[in-house]
Amino acid sequence: MRKLLLTCATLTLLTTSPLFAQEEAVEKIIEMGQNDNRVMHQLDILTNRFGGRLIGSDAYENAAEWMVREFKSWGLDVRLEEAGSVPVGFNRGPWFGRLLSDNGMILHFATPSYTSGTKGVQRGHVVMEPRNDQEFKQIKGTLKGAWVLVSGKNEGWPIGTLLSDSARAEIKKRNNEILAKNMEARRQARENGGKYEPQPYEESPGLYYKEMCEAGALGFIQSSPVPIRALYDRKMMNDPATNFDNLPELPDIKLDEHQFDIIRQMVEERRTFELEFDIRNHFKLGPIKYHNVIASIRGSEYPDEYVIVSGHLDAYDVATGGIDCGTGIGPMMEAARMIALSGAKPKRTILFIAFAGEEFGLLGAHAWVKAHPDRLPKIANMFNRDGGPEPPVGIAVPQAMYDDFVKICEPIRKIRPDYPFEVTVREPRKRPTRTGGTDASVFAVKGVPTIGFTTEDFKGYNFSYGEIWHTERDLYTKNIPEYQEQTATVTAIVALGVANLDKQLSREGLYLDE
Repeated sequence: MRKLLLTCATLTLLTTSPLFAQEEAVEKIIEMGQNDNRVMHQLDILTNRFGGRLIGSDAYENAAEWMVREFKSWGLDVRLEEAGSVPVGFNRGPWFGRLLSDNGMILHFATPSYTSGTKGVQRGHVVMEPRNDQEFKQIKGTLKGAWVLVSGKNEGWPIGTLLSDSARAEIKKRNNEILAKNMEARRQARENGGKYEPQPYEESPGLYYKEMCEAGALGFIQSSPVPIRALYDRKMMNDPATNFDNLPELPDIKLDEHQFDIIRQMVEERRTFELEFDIRNHFKLGPIKYHNVIASIRGSEYPDEYVIVSGHLDAYDVATGGIDCGTGIGPMMEAARMIALSGAKPKRTILFIAFAGEEFGLLGAHAWVKAHPDRLPKIANMFNRDGGPEPPVGIAVPQAMYDDFVKICEPIRKIRPDYPFEVTVREPRKRPTRTGGTDASVFAVKGVPTIGFTTEDFKGYNFSYGEIWHTERDLYTKNIPEYQEQTATVTAIVALGVANLDKQLSREGLYLDE
């Protein structure tokens, strides 16, 4: 009898200990989240030691290698998986500019990535760009050694590749026709004593771009709203003919609109002054491969089923990618550390993926989906974070997932009782037919669940995503530490919870008619 009781107790222990172990892991995650949360450390290294992380840059490669080292130190399996290549590389150095006059000033500006820097410190006078052939002939002799003010408002792209040669030719033709009409209207007004009302010319930034380059201009300056947005030379990077020997040679400067207006007025008043710039934009001999960083905790029961936690590692380099996508990578890394050190043994494999080239067209996500089509039906959910620093305050799931998520998310309230979190039901949606603005959309078009958290600046820290989106203000200091710590902890608990379900999450009701 005693032997039988001992056997029953042993069986009970064996059948319940995995559950207890998982509950203990969650408690450990909560404890780390409260007392040893290192998400801001991850963000500090990512943004302040490496900075902006374009694919093709030393910063991107160094950040990827650092992530590999960190994941390995926490006991995860990790590898760099090739996702593509860029024809040339780019590294941004410091930049400086000033107005040299009686009322001189330091200039506030930026340049798009993969555009030229100056040839050392370059100083020159300023001219307005021409809008027709006559205006070009009038200033042609003054273009050598000049900075050229161009029309339009900066949207982040370089002006040299905004229009094709044929499009420029058509605008020139129309502007020359307007010139002829204006000259005739002015003649008639002078002869008949009427009022001269000229037709406006069609404005097009860099209309005579090639001609101005050939005439010896130093570079081009466009007015920019503040904060200044700077993207990259997309047309050049997508051109199969691009190589190290045919790169842009003149700077494309996006200048604070308030300073631009001052300088434009000085030009119109024909004042004598100069601008001085030192812009250290440097290219690397290519092609240069870029990689996704993929770490994993192998599933103990269903190793061929997956939960994905992801963000994109690349970031524009006019700032440091503190938000876009530091708020994805930092919490992802910290969630991985917490799960790994909690002693959890997830039933499904958890993949932590830092995608490459999101800013250049979701390149890393496309590469992963293309390389692993067999895994797509086996992904329980992809938790992709690519937004602001606001914390998770809930999650909306299909009815078929609701009970599972209520149970999974129950421990979240223990992290910080003052933080709200609610699981709600969402109605089925149309399955997307084309990709959108995040890596998750690449998976969604394949039918993979990409259910993300509902986030909210519920404490009122006045964060504005429009302020940082691809601008000079996308910095570490725009993060909200307590929000990021909560995000990392919630991500760890929920990802582990999905990985530990006895069954795969149902996709019923995820998309309409599926």
